[in-house]
Amino acid sequence: MKKLAVLLALALASITFTTVQAHDDHNATPLQASLDQYFKIQAALAADSLKGVPEAAAALATAAKDAKGAVPEAAVLQAEALAKANDIKTARSAFKPLSATLIAALSDRNEKSGHYYEAFCPMANASWLQTDKKITNPYYGKSMLTCGEIRKEL
Repeated sequence: MKKLAVLLALALASITFTTVQAHDDHNATPLQASLDQYFKIQAALAADSLKGVPEAAAALATAAKDAKGAVPEAAVLQAEALAKANDIKTARSAFKPLSATLIAALSDRNEKSGHYYEAFCPMANASWLQTDKKITNPYYGKSMLTCGEIRKEL
């Protein structure tokens, strides 16, 4: 009987956690949903990988389409181009304008989130977003992972 009560309590706790987690995911802003996918791409490129990049870029494009103005329309086309990249060089080239668009979108907001940083690589002459101050360069990956500087907090 005690085992049944414990199992029932665990099952109820699991259902409650899953419901709360699903509810939290639905509360993400359209911009946040786009940024979540962007950071997956940034991490993959910094690791010299395309693994998951096409899927994340396609999901970013979808989130940007659904944003209805909260994310610039240019991000849709840029993410779609990135999703079609067949090699790391092409992906990194497509990542530059997408980064610029999302940096501008974050910069245009009235309040700072305190969660994002604009990083800049002088070798690539390009910026990108990060969630912390430790540089992880998506344009050169492992060969120059720490090349760059934090420009500002967004």
